Amino acid sequence: MATIPMKLKTRKEIAEGTMAFWLEKPAGFDFKPGQAMEVKLANPAETDAEGNTRAFSIASAPYEPDLMFATRMRDSAMKRSLKKIALGTELEVDGPWGDLKLHTRAARPAVFIAGGIGITPFRSMVMDAAKNKLAHRIWLFYSNRRPEDAVFLDDLARAERENPNFKMIATMTEMEKSSRPWTGKRGFVTKEMIGESIKTWSEPIFYLAGPGGMLNAMHKLLLDAGVNEDDIRAEEFAGY
Repeated sequence: MATIPMKLKTRKEIAEGTMAFWLEKPAGFDFKPGQAMEVKLANPAETDAEGNTRAFSIASAPYEPDLMFATRMRDSAMKRSLKKIALGTELEVDGPWGDLKLHTRAARPAVFIAGGIGITPFRSMVMDAAKNKLAHRIWLFYSNRRPEDAVFLDDLARAERENPNFKMIATMTEMEKSSRPWTGKRGFVTKEMIGESIKTWSEPIFYLAGPGGMLNAMHKLLLDAGVNEDDIRAEEFAGY
């Protein structure tokens, strides 16, 4: 890996408290869907004990022209700086890295389980699968508190229309706090919810991404369902 300067091209809020950032992708920057990168601000206006560097999953697919990542905008110096720096500012990027990549043997289905902003690597993988007409059967279980908090639902729904091998099951856990309508599932992802789609637990490869508590709960759920430890791949999103 080498440090590569990339200019901030644009940014926008994509859900309550969540922003997406697009960087100008240099020629020759190649990555696998699901991988991550490290982003550093060289001379931020402010800093704190958490520093000026963060790891972000790459949410864009390789075929998309820009490099995009998304993050919850909690109150840290780096997040405040990302929100305020001028467009065109150069960020230092190290990467790509990470092993949360779709397995190559298409005969085995993939089951993605995402909590909140943990959806970012799966957006890249899902959009890539639709674009390249991959033969993998893919299910995505995507949990958020409210529709106001959920990102990329429109992109994922479009991928579902384009890819007959892909199915999204989105669920909301705190609809009583929402002011938006929701006709999809409610509650946490459960064994029963997954079992409505997955008939044979030993067949798929399972991918988990989200906060630590969610990962622990899903990991236990899968083991209790008889899934082999070797068929579970996970990436924790700590601190956002």
